[in-house]
Amino acid sequence: MDFIKKHYEKVLLGVVLVGLAAAVAFLPFEISSEKQKLTDLANGILNPKIKPLTNLDMTVADGALKLMATPAVIDFGPPNRLFNPMAWQKAPDSRIIPVDKLGPNRLAVTNIIPLWLKLSFESVSVIDPTTIKYQIGVLKEVTGKPKRASFCKIGEDTSDKTCTLIDVKGKPEDPTALIVKLKDTGEEGTITKDKPFMRADGYTADLYYDLEKRPWLNRRVGNTLTFNGEDYKIVAINQNEVILQAPNGKKWPIKYSPESHALNNPAP
Repeated sequence: MDFIKKHYEKVLLGVVLVGLAAAVAFLPFEISSEKQKLTDLANGILNPKIKPLTNLDMTVADGALKLMATPAVIDFGPPNRLFNPMAWQKAPDSRIIPVDKLGPNRLAVTNIIPLWLKLSFESVSVIDPTTIKYQIGVLKEVTGKPKRASFCKIGEDTSDKTCTLIDVKGKPEDPTALIVKLKDTGEEGTITKDKPFMRADGYTADLYYDLEKRPWLNRRVGNTLTFNGEDYKIVAINQNEVILQAPNGKKWPIKYSPESHALNNPAP
């Protein structure tokens, strides 16, 4: 103990020197270990281990591609009216109605009636064996005039120049039929005592405007209908439709469809 007390500085210095020698001896191993760690880290970054890819679920991507392949149909017209808003108007009963639901769009053709040209066999007049005349009745419903009858022989026209008698069937003094040729079309027709020749030369129409509860009966070409504050002229009628002309010249075909309106006999 006395030695240690007398020489403790030397003993302490020897211990420190031994520690330093051990540290110096261990330092190369520590440096080598650190270098290996840095090398492994660099290799892990520069040459990473890549795992093989598994089967990818492409369901969502495939669905998106299919949606992209289908063009989107976007309707900005009726009834959406995004870029073309429609105009509205007050009806006579104070309801607010789209303009395209007013006017001729609300007009119904409830009935169409033919106006006939009727040629009838009225009588025979035997003047002498060589002169026989045949009375033919002519009714033109388009004109609204009563029936007119006139005598003519084969090759002659009726007094109003409607047709020409070109032949008779049967006995001349008591024929079964008269054969006529119409002057306007060149069409040939047969007239018997029981069955006249008939041809539709025009039509009248019954119409109904439901917004104003207004009917028009037996209207003809040239008549004017006033509704929705405007005058519309009837410019044509056939067996299927009535054609109106607006003040601005626009034409409106109104189809004959009594089933959709149930207004075949509107009250006047």
